[in-house]
Amino acid sequence: MRVLRPVPAAMVLVLLIPYLPQHHGWLILLLSGLAFLSSVVLMWARVLPEWVVCGLLLVLSLSGATLYTLTPRNLTIMLVYVAVTHASRRNSQPTLVIVTGVSAVATVVSIKLHRGDWLDISTTIAVLAAILAFGIARRARLERLEQTELALAREQTAREEHARAAALAERARIARELHDVLAHSLAALSLNLQGTRLILVRDGASAEAVGQVERAQRLAADGLNEARRAVAALREDPVPVQRGIADLVTAFRLETSASAEFVAQGTPRELSGAASNALYRTAQEALTNTRKHAPGAPVEVLLDYQADRTELTVVDRPGHEPRAAAPGGYGLTGMRERAELIGGTLHSGPTEDGWRVHLVVPE
Repeated sequence: MRVLRPVPAAMVLVLLIPYLPQHHGWLILLLSGLAFLSSVVLMWARVLPEWVVCGLLLVLSLSGATLYTLTPRNLTIMLVYVAVTHASRRNSQPTLVIVTGVSAVATVVSIKLHRGDWLDISTTIAVLAAILAFGIARRARLERLEQTELALAREQTAREEHARAAALAERARIARELHDVLAHSLAALSLNLQGTRLILVRDGASAEAVGQVERAQRLAADGLNEARRAVAALREDPVPVQRGIADLVTAFRLETSASAEFVAQGTPRELSGAASNALYRTAQEALTNTRKHAPGAPVEVLLDYQADRTELTVVDRPGHEPRAAAPGGYGLTGMRERAELIGGTLHSGPTEDGWRVHLVVPE
């Protein structure tokens, strides 16, 4: 949604300067100032509560309608059009209904008080209806685009999961074959070398010959251990925690249409399975809590790789009341218990403008 600029209100304020010396000059100045201030504040409509936005739009619309009554400037009615345009683009049905209804009634009353005829009223109502229809159509198109983007993202995720599953299956097959061929062969070779060494010792062979066989036996044992480690590595497919958290933030942004940013600092490094799981689950539950307790609030997620620890910070804004941990191991209690199991610490609570979850995972 485009941010509403204060240009229309500023234009009206300038055009009404010649009428300030009139009998209603102070009232004209007051209404023009209210319209201008409302337009300025509405530049931050994305982060304002919906009831505040609705009130500002009503101030803007009623100011324009009243100014139309006090002055012969038809341009003042443009403020009503701006208010309805902005309301039609918001994802709030109550705001749309209230602003449109009040604007229509106020406009009709203003035109009648201004001694306008029914043609003027019909024209103004037609313009309001056209603006409303255009805004609703535009919002519907944006919603369809968002749904399409979300569907494409889910399809891409499904394809990646399918490809990952296929890769895991192939790696498991290779691991089985390696185990069957290398591990069994090396184990049999080690046993044969052990038997050969015993035969050489029994037959009184030289120490050099026995030593060579023993070295070969150690090499076979080492090769067997390396083969087992390689097989174990092939059987695992750990998803890097940075990528996993980034995917969580992307999914959150697409599903909620809220602003969500992910930033990684420091040099990424391999973490233990327990540490990666704690970081991922904490980010997941923090975003879930934001979706539940502060819907629409902007979210910032920071993953910081430091020398002796890894830190995760999740902050949502604007502020809201402190939340209690959900029962059954979820919410803040579950995140804190998971952190304590790996020797980490978790702090959560309200800030000046939101809610903050901070997890520290030691090396």
